[in-house]
Amino acid sequence: MNRRTFLFASAVAATLGTVAACAPGSSGGSGSSADGASQASGEVTIWHYWDGTNADAFDAAVQRYQDEHPGTKMTVVNVPNSDMLTKIQTAAQTDTLPTMVIGDLVWAPQISATGKTVDLSTGLSQDVVDAIYPSLVAYGSDGDALRSVPVSANNLGLLYNKDLYAEAGLDPATPPETWEELRENGKTILEKTGKPPYELYTQAGDNGEGLTWNFQVNLWQAGGQFLNEDNTAAAFNTEEGKKALQFWVDLIDEGLVPSPSTSWGEFEKGSAAAAQEGSWMVGIWQEDPPFDFGSGQAPYPEDGKAATNLGGEQALVFEGDGADAAIAFLNWFLETDQVLEWCKTTGMLPVRQDVGTSDEYTSWVAETQPLLQPYVDAMETANTRPATPLYPKASYAFAVEVEKALNGTLSVDEALQSAEDAVNKALSEGN
Repeated sequence: MNRRTFLFASAVAATLGTVAACAPGSSGGSGSSADGASQASGEVTIWHYWDGTNADAFDAAVQRYQDEHPGTKMTVVNVPNSDMLTKIQTAAQTDTLPTMVIGDLVWAPQISATGKTVDLSTGLSQDVVDAIYPSLVAYGSDGDALRSVPVSANNLGLLYNKDLYAEAGLDPATPPETWEELRENGKTILEKTGKPPYELYTQAGDNGEGLTWNFQVNLWQAGGQFLNEDNTAAAFNTEEGKKALQFWVDLIDEGLVPSPSTSWGEFEKGSAAAAQEGSWMVGIWQEDPPFDFGSGQAPYPEDGKAATNLGGEQALVFEGDGADAAIAFLNWFLETDQVLEWCKTTGMLPVRQDVGTSDEYTSWVAETQPLLQPYVDAMETANTRPATPLYPKASYAFAVEVEKALNGTLSVDEALQSAEDAVNKALSEGN
């Protein structure tokens, strides 16, 4: 692994040692108060999996923080994405955890389940917490405790090929806003160009999450939920769930979405006119787009509501020496100025609502990445996946069964019943 170690603490500050407040059952700090955390110093080790621009931007942020807080020594360790969760779980068993980890949002409940994380609500500024999009705060909450906090965000929306829209005689400046418009546009595109009008992630693959994450967008838009309120049982086998899955099946049957036997990537190759894509694609294609493309929010049913699915990274702090210092860094990193700088540098979406709607940020988007704006707007109606450590198992169980409806093996009703049984089995069996 690559280690980026920052040793900017002065010799005088180094003699101050580590400031830590003891948590019940632990020998180190737990972030005992917002005031205490904001003044904390000590040694902090952070694990993350970012690379490229994101890693460089985080390194720069850490350096700025240390320049302003010479009493804190920070070590940043890059762990490959594929190794991170296993490495954290192993470290929890061997008492070799870092001070803080930044990882995929969906991992946060599994990491919290180690029992080694601190309650961030006792150290994070309430002003900071209140400014974060409520759905992201709710995701990291466990009762009255706050076990994780977002440091970056992304979501799903619509990207479309303006050239193919124009070829089909459609207005390339006007993306579809509803399922009905998407379908009508699709029929025109198929007739005029012979190419699939829309691409959805329809394969279960080896973990199911690509299919499940994308399907949840339409499930929520139709008024459904994936799991029940306490995440103990499936909740998608309803009229709303049937409506969402029937929408997918109809698009496939009508030739408007490529067959599930076709690998994902037709839109990106220019072979499909549109796709449900992540906000990160705007930045990836910024300098060298494969074609002239536009963006919009994910289309929703006329009798439904706007919704999308959130992704990004969450930070968790572990018990032990340096916990207060880590929370102090998070308080700083989640300040308005830092969030703004982070988003401008990385292209990630703001986790703070006041930044997402600020004149400075929206002006920057308009001037540099205007196609990002629909994704920014969608943060207001974005949902998170169920916050349970069993979610990955439930996601895979769901995708395997729903894929059978998409390839015609089962009917919509049969697939959802089979998926409900499989998900409930996964949830009841536990880890």
